Amino acid sequence: MKTTRRDFILQSALAAGALTLAPALNVLAASNAGKKLGIALVGLGGYAGGQLAPALQQTKNCYLAGLVTGTPEKAKTWSAKYNIPQKNIYNYKNFDSIASNKDIDIVYVVLPVSMHKEFTIRAAAAGKHVICEKPMALNAAECREMIAACKKHNRLLSIGYRLHFEPHNMEMMRLGQKQIFGKVTALDTGNGFKYGGDPNAWRLKKALSGGGALMDMGIYSIQGSRYTLGQEPIAVKATQEKTNPVLFKEVDETIFWELKFPGGAKVTGKSSYNNNWSYLKATATKGNFELGPAFGYDGLDGKINGKPMQIPNINQQAAQMDDFATCVNLKKQSRVPGEEGLKDMKIIDAIYRSLNTGKWEQIG
Repeated sequence: MKTTRRDFILQSALAAGALTLAPALNVLAASNAGKKLGIALVGLGGYAGGQLAPALQQTKNCYLAGLVTGTPEKAKTWSAKYNIPQKNIYNYKNFDSIASNKDIDIVYVVLPVSMHKEFTIRAAAAGKHVICEKPMALNAAECREMIAACKKHNRLLSIGYRLHFEPHNMEMMRLGQKQIFGKVTALDTGNGFKYGGDPNAWRLKKALSGGGALMDMGIYSIQGSRYTLGQEPIAVKATQEKTNPVLFKEVDETIFWELKFPGGAKVTGKSSYNNNWSYLKATATKGNFELGPAFGYDGLDGKINGKPMQIPNINQQAAQMDDFATCVNLKKQSRVPGEEGLKDMKIIDAIYRSLNTGKWEQIG
């Protein structure tokens, strides 16, 4: 389709309604506010290479300015591919010297979860604004340290929640939060895939990932429940199953949970490394609305009372990073700040507690 991303945002906003329209137009209106900001990617793994770097070739308010990697060969390959000067390439040991680099305004932490806290804090201390990929940290306590560090150094912190900038999910927010079809009485969501990758990957090592499918995939389901209802859950009860205890000996494979919200809606969710799930379904007193696929990078689709949403897909990562660059230029908080990541980790911590106790666990 020979349509610009800006056209996509506007078309999506108009199709999705008021809640979608205002943030999208705000991004466009502010697109020329301040300079085009330089982003350094910290960690050059699959997501950085497959999604973020290509998205940074489409962004309007920011660009790929620097690299941080522990692999010299990757640095060489990426430098040639994206025309990154040697002075903007760092490793994990000399990372702190990024403080003197005026080309780099934002650091995007795309490392194993166990490294998120360290490099977020180091980036803030170096005077750089930070985007940290989800899940934010190993636990809620680490999230609080990261938030405190960014506040101490007066740096903005955002979490890589791309779906807050994706029109289909933004429409779910509008329909649920504005109660377009009345109060939401039930919500069900699931996210997962059949893991067939490297059995030695960091995602399967609890010390590096903090957990399995719940941390990696379930966080989308948790987010979907929260932003569709516009509420915070107060308690959770969870169970799990493990069909491959050898592969998933350190981390969870499939987890089912029920969240208790103050509004009384029945909310169920699940995550898995053994099932292909990607859906978000809401039932309200006067109608229903859903997404499926709900959480992927593209090809998302949805229905309202059985009829297609007819909303085009966009480059989610480009929209996400452009929005944060605008926030930095305007010195205003992101719609997905560190506090948003903390809320999810409090829920995830409670789910793991529930798996151990077999009981309802309070959140917060």
